[in-house]
Amino acid sequence: MRVNDAAALAERLSVEMVMGGNIPPWIMRFTKAAGKAINRYSMIQEGETVILGISGGKDSLALALALSLRLKWLPISYKLHGLHIDWEEYPVPDQKLTALRRYFDLLGIPLETVRASMFPESFDGKFNCYLCSRNRRRIFFEKARELGVRKIALGHHLDDIVETTMINLFFRGQFDSMQPVQDFFGGDLFVIRPMCEVRESIIHRLTSALDLPVVKPDCPYHETNIRARLKPIVRELSHIDRYAREHVYNALNFPTDLMKSLQR
Repeated sequence: MRVNDAAALAERLSVEMVMGGNIPPWIMRFTKAAGKAINRYSMIQEGETVILGISGGKDSLALALALSLRLKWLPISYKLHGLHIDWEEYPVPDQKLTALRRYFDLLGIPLETVRASMFPESFDGKFNCYLCSRNRRRIFFEKARELGVRKIALGHHLDDIVETTMINLFFRGQFDSMQPVQDFFGGDLFVIRPMCEVRESIIHRLTSALDLPVVKPDCPYHETNIRARLKPIVRELSHIDRYAREHVYNALNFPTDLMKSLQR
């Protein structure tokens, strides 16, 4: 168990307490960090509906909490719609699915569960991280079109962006990464990543302190994929310079005017 995890457990917090207004300073900082990124990249506007891509993992549950908490003090309003993918090959047990639904009830976010195959016929028997991500994104896009929604929020955090940058740099010869705001189909749909400036360690602490109902099934490659093997390297770099992650993020120099230019 991480030191931060043990400390978080000792805080004896609950989702009910936090949603009731008893928000510790570190959770407030986490929420404001997500809000800062949302404002910096103009991710969410007044009156919009945003689909939350819910894998059931810690990241997507933390994102849902941050976006729900922000609504308590924002001068604008937006609607959230949780979309949870329940893979046929790794179905979520009923007890855990009930806990997940209760969590979203506490957040005041409607949650829809879609059953889908992790290995569709279009894969022709192939499977890797890229195909899995593309399959998940396809499901989100189809639901967004069905609901007439343009924004899909995903739970990628700062460490995800740094690791993706390293994968592209070291193994593809490109200095590139996943974007805080990414447009598809000429701006018909957007993927936004409000936790792009939040470290994964904060999400670990949040998960432990609030005992979030994580239900994400094990990835077939979670111990052997390149991303998992890069995590200890990123941690080692942060021991040399505590802001190593932020330096990589800032070097990417993401444009802040993409959303505004596409909305004109």
